[in-house]
Amino acid sequence: MATFRALVLHEEGGNVVPRIEAVDEVQLPPGEVTVAVECSTLNYKDGMILQGIGRLVRAYPHIPGIDFAGTVERSESPEFAPGDPVILTGWRVGETQWGGYAEKARVKASYLVPRPEGLTARQAMAIGTAGFTAMLAVMALERHGLRSNSGDVLVTGAAGGVGSIAVSLLSRLGHRTVASTGRPELRDYLTELGAAELLDRLDLAANPSRPLDSERWAGAVDAVGGTTLATILTQLNYRASVAACGLAGGSELTATVIPFLLRGVSLLGIDSVMCPREERIEAWRRLARDLPLDRLERMTQTVPLSALPDLAPQILKGEVRGRTVVDVAG
Repeated sequence: MATFRALVLHEEGGNVVPRIEAVDEVQLPPGEVTVAVECSTLNYKDGMILQGIGRLVRAYPHIPGIDFAGTVERSESPEFAPGDPVILTGWRVGETQWGGYAEKARVKASYLVPRPEGLTARQAMAIGTAGFTAMLAVMALERHGLRSNSGDVLVTGAAGGVGSIAVSLLSRLGHRTVASTGRPELRDYLTELGAAELLDRLDLAANPSRPLDSERWAGAVDAVGGTTLATILTQLNYRASVAACGLAGGSELTATVIPFLLRGVSLLGIDSVMCPREERIEAWRRLARDLPLDRLERMTQTVPLSALPDLAPQILKGEVRGRTVVDVAG
C-alpha cells in the first residue's frame, strides 16, 4: 500500500501533539485532484493550528498546512491534467480538511489555481497565503483610487509575511512606502525591501485621542488590527482607504464614524480564504509580474517539516521575519 510522509497532529490529554509519520494514501480525503506536494509554508494561522489555538481543527488526527504548491498526480477534472503545476491557498484546507504539510494532498479542483509561468513551487510558497493576501490588499486599494502619486502608503506589521510582501509590492509599484514595526533591528531588511521610512509601532498602538488626526496616509495595508487600525482610520487622507487583513494586535475595533462622515474614508476587508477563483487567478498573475523575486528571496528561509513545532510559537509572537517555506520532503 502506497504511503506518503506528513506532519500529523494528534490530540492527547487535551494537548495537540505533532509527529512526522507515514500515512496510507487511501486515507486522503475525497477530491477530484491528487497533488504531489513540493512545498508548503508557515503562516500565522498555521502557528495557531500547530499550537491548538482557536478550535480551528475539529477532528484529529489531522494534517495541517493551509497552502501548498506542487504538481498534479491524478485528476478527475477536465481543468487539470497530470503534470500541471498548481497552487492552493485558502478554502479552509489545513483546518477542516487535510492540508499541505505532507507529500500528497487531495482537494476539489475548484480549490486549485494554475501556477503562473516564471514561478517555481518554492517561489510560489515563499509568496504563499501571506503574499496572496498582501496582493489582494493592494488590488483593493487600487480599486478604491490609490495611485503611485497619491502620497505615503503605510504598511503595519511590516516585518511579518504579509507586511514584507506588501512593502515590496507597493514600493515596486511606485508608492512611497512607510513600514511600521516593533523591531528596529530590521531597519536594513525593510529598507532593502523598499521601505522609504520606518515608523515605530508604538506610534500607532495607543487608542486615538480624538476622532480625527492630521491627514497622513494615502492608503494603508494593516495586518495588526485593534487600536492600530483605529488610529489609522483617524489619519487617512480625504477619501483614502485602509485594507484590513490581520489581527495580530487584537480583533476588537473601537472607533468613531467621524472619519467616514467627514473624510469619506473606506475600511476594506480582505478575505483570502473564500476569495473567488477569478480574483485568485488575477492576484497570482499580478504577483508573478509585480513582485521582485530578488526581494522575495531575501525575505525567505526554507525549513523541513520537523522544524515547524518550534517555529509555531515564534510566529505567533512576531519573531519570524518574512516568509518561511516548508520543504515537505525535508
